[in-house]
Amino acid sequence: QVQLVESGGGLVQAGGSLRLSCTASGSTFSIYVRGWYRQTPGKQRELVATITAGGSTNYADSVKGRFTISRDNAKNTVYLQMNSLKPEDTAVYYCNAHRIPTGLDYWGQGTQVTVSS
Repeated sequence: QVQLVESGGGLVQAGGSLRLSCTASGSTFSIYVRGWYRQTPGKQRELVATITAGGSTNYADSVKGRFTISRDNAKNTVYLQMNSLKPEDTAVYYCNAHRIPTGLDYWGQGTQVTVSS
């Protein structure tokens, strides 16, 4: 069975750093686009960052220069390094894997990130 499991969330002070990890199993995830999304109550789930199989990255304007997405295909793992965290970064962060030719998406269960002022 396909499964994506996030870890690394928690409570941090503004200006602090946190690294999220997401390990996938059950498919050949090296060919998938991997990404991180976040959601707060009452808002749509929004893109934070994506990374293609070839290593090309894309970031939301709100996190450029502060967050870095990376992947380790040998471990089927995608990471999100979050620096200079702000209270507005508080959200549930979700890991995603997307298979372009079929439009297939897989999602993790989410991990809570809370940034205190």
